[in-house]
Amino acid sequence: MFTRAGRKVKILSERPQRILPIIILSQFSGTSLWFAGNAVLGDLQQQWQLGDAALGYMTSSVQLGFICGTLIFAFFMISDRFSPRNVFFVCSLLGAVANVGILVAPGSLMSLLALRYFTGFFLAGIYPVGMKIAAGWYRRGLGQALGYLVGALVVGTAFPHLLKSTTGSIPWQNVIVTISALAALGGVLILLLVPDGPNAVKGTKFNSRAIAIIFRSKDLRSASFGYFGHMWELYALWAFFPIFITAYGAAASQMLNVPFWSFVVIAAGFLGCAGGGHLSMKLGSPRVAFFQLLISGICCLLSPLLFHAPPAVFLAFICLWGITVVGDSPQFSALTAQTAPLELVGSALTIVTCIGFLITIFSIQFASYLLNFLAAEYIFLFLIPGPIFGLINLWPLYRKSV
Repeated sequence: MFTRAGRKVKILSERPQRILPIIILSQFSGTSLWFAGNAVLGDLQQQWQLGDAALGYMTSSVQLGFICGTLIFAFFMISDRFSPRNVFFVCSLLGAVANVGILVAPGSLMSLLALRYFTGFFLAGIYPVGMKIAAGWYRRGLGQALGYLVGALVVGTAFPHLLKSTTGSIPWQNVIVTISALAALGGVLILLLVPDGPNAVKGTKFNSRAIAIIFRSKDLRSASFGYFGHMWELYALWAFFPIFITAYGAAASQMLNVPFWSFVVIAAGFLGCAGGGHLSMKLGSPRVAFFQLLISGICCLLSPLLFHAPPAVFLAFICLWGITVVGDSPQFSALTAQTAPLELVGSALTIVTCIGFLITIFSIQFASYLLNFLAAEYIFLFLIPGPIFGLINLWPLYRKSV
């Protein structure tokens, strides 16, 4: 028999193994709100008489909401003043309410943008706070744990496309309700099954001086600018993948299930995140991030040639692209944390993340604008500068790791 102290030690040693899957599931559930509007946009465009530009505006609204939420949460130290699991729970519920609000909205573009903005705002209390909850339980192996959590974000982001692909003729309203219910469930799971971790620490007060440090510190600048190049590509690719796949199907006279393949391609990023986390233990984060960013950049360059490839090659290629385009994301976060001054880690991560998501707004809007002049097969060529910029800036850290 164990003594009471012995039982306590045993529980604490086993608990992280049970808790991480719950956090991953909750992270997946909450972040499914991210592209919920994208999955049903076709229906909204028909019923609400929205133009083609609605895709860019709607996706950018979520990004802007996330940026504002992240800054406000950091400035007021919300997840330090209150239990992170309570913050996660409340934001999951409020995000679900903002998402389901589409059902009672007046049916205009402005109402849609407002609701997607607030959805993004509350996602700032789900995605980053979920990582903070994990950090409270994991001191060793945190990098791998974060790889799985970013992977959960990826699958959650892709999930609305899968739901749309399998619902057939079911009304789009059911897709929205299902995703909102799933997000709320994720919050409940965190609240009931994940207590605050033994390693939970208070974050330092948000310090805007970190902005200057980012540009002065050579290593931190290398990690941050590499991340910025990565973000120029990532969300624009995710947002316009359905259009790219649709255009290929039309050109090749193939009947492709666009929502399903959009899910597969985006969700494939889980393999890049989780696999990259394991590889980083042996190769180091700079090398893993560098090669994944290099491969995704090559995919950008070759993307127009895919329209001359048979369907099997096309689908395999875009799945590889989906794996590598986001697989470097956890490694950039790790590099930012490793290269920032200890007292400014939290502020540096916040600022770098916000700048990165601000960049996604410009790339998404630029892609939307280019579709007025370019065929869809050429739309991803404009993403190439992102990986090139990222690789050039990441090179110093890569050389150090070799």
